[in-house]
Amino acid sequence: MTDKFEPARDIARLIDIMKALRTPGTGCPWDLEQTFATIAPYTIEEAYEVADAIQRGDLADLRDELGDLLLQVVYHARLAEEQAAFDFGDVVMGVTAKMIRRHSHVFGDATAKSAGAVKGLWDQIKAQERAAKPQASAGVLADVPVALPALTRAIKLQHKAATVGFDWPSLAPVFDKMREELAELEHELRRSAPSGRLSEGQSEGANARESDAAVKAAMKEEFGDLLFVMANVARHLKIDPEDALRAANEKFSRRFAHIEARLAEQGRHPAQSTLDDMDALWDEAKALERASSA
Repeated sequence: MTDKFEPARDIARLIDIMKALRTPGTGCPWDLEQTFATIAPYTIEEAYEVADAIQRGDLADLRDELGDLLLQVVYHARLAEEQAAFDFGDVVMGVTAKMIRRHSHVFGDATAKSAGAVKGLWDQIKAQERAAKPQASAGVLADVPVALPALTRAIKLQHKAATVGFDWPSLAPVFDKMREELAELEHELRRSAPSGRLSEGQSEGANARESDAAVKAAMKEEFGDLLFVMANVARHLKIDPEDALRAANEKFSRRFAHIEARLAEQGRHPAQSTLDDMDALWDEAKALERASSA
């Protein structure tokens, strides 16, 4: 290894390393095979790992994960530079110009006295930027990325629609809609019950399979509608649904681990226990958590 490729705090070193990895003949065979499309899943994964380190409060891990995420930016910029589209410097130029433009209350003449006012100013400037693009779609929802996690995209779609007045004024009608969607899902579940699976005069076989497929599709649609309105509840409450679900997942994992540990003390595995046994231990875990927090 030459001095050129010793670790450094300068971003130029990372850019040079990526260029070396992508150099035909002397670079890394795996890196040379990659494209925007093949790297994109890693970019998403690294962003999630950053969020995970933040959630765990592990700053040492956060430093490493931010490095991995930065590598993804350098990687995409290198791929673009090879196509003479743009380079890393153009990325930096673009984002610095955007931050200066969107913070006119800091770098310009506009003033904003509260966080809410700043958000409004930010949205106003973003809208002006979209309108200025020569090929920008006229659709209000056009710039919400399809690849976002579904709950996050639901929030963004709802927020965009709300900017043009398509929104409930309070939580009450949102809860009404939630109950409506839950009732519709329950209706589809009743339709799927064995006693009501076949309509009068319908034969078994292909027709029954088609009916089952139709009911399953209907249940999936109603469940999606319920999740969408639940995301709307989260938006009105200013709760990040992804963060809330991550916390619920962690709570479930923690309490189930308590069940496993307590059963292990008795020489048993969950598969060797009854639901009542595990429910009792679940309640025990909840009680311990409440006592600890108190």
